[in-house]
Amino acid sequence: MVTEARLEQLPEGLGAEGAGWFVLNARDARWWQRQGLGCWADLEGDGDFEQLGIRIAVVQPGEPSGMYHRETGQEGFLVVSGECVLVIESKERRLKAWDFVHCPSMTEHTLIGAGDGPCIVVPLAAGTPGDEIVYPVNEVAAKHGSSVEAETPEPKEAYAPYPREPLFQPYRDGDLPAR
Repeated sequence: MVTEARLEQLPEGLGAEGAGWFVLNARDARWWQRQGLGCWADLEGDGDFEQLGIRIAVVQPGEPSGMYHRETGQEGFLVVSGECVLVIESKERRLKAWDFVHCPSMTEHTLIGAGDGPCIVVPLAAGTPGDEIVYPVNEVAAKHGSSVEAETPEPKEAYAPYPREPLFQPYRDGDLPAR
């Protein structure tokens, strides 16, 4: 039998402690933000899930959700509300609510908020710890502030222009649609 993980109440919100199943409302979770790259719900708690990564991202118009990259794991993105621009393999595609994007292994991609208000995206990543990731230089992504200046496999280098301080924060009212 799998036991229930304990949810720890921190000043920034709830986080799952240890292994096990749990139920967590996104508004109650801890969130993190990189200035200029949106904010993300920390649904996984004190450790990333072993095989599946899931978050909720909220990006404002013109704001990238992350740096343009490719990785050995698969990723998918479901746009829940709002609009965004997908930069994928040096092409731009406009996305709206309920569009889904599948990125097979080593597909170069990023998302940028668009439209008149916030865009809410649920990224799903499948892979294993130690999967390879590369941040390539890309002219199309650079137009949106989402490309590195020199290719790197190091997330710390890729995200250096976008500090993540403080590490966690509480949910900001208005980021998610009304209940």
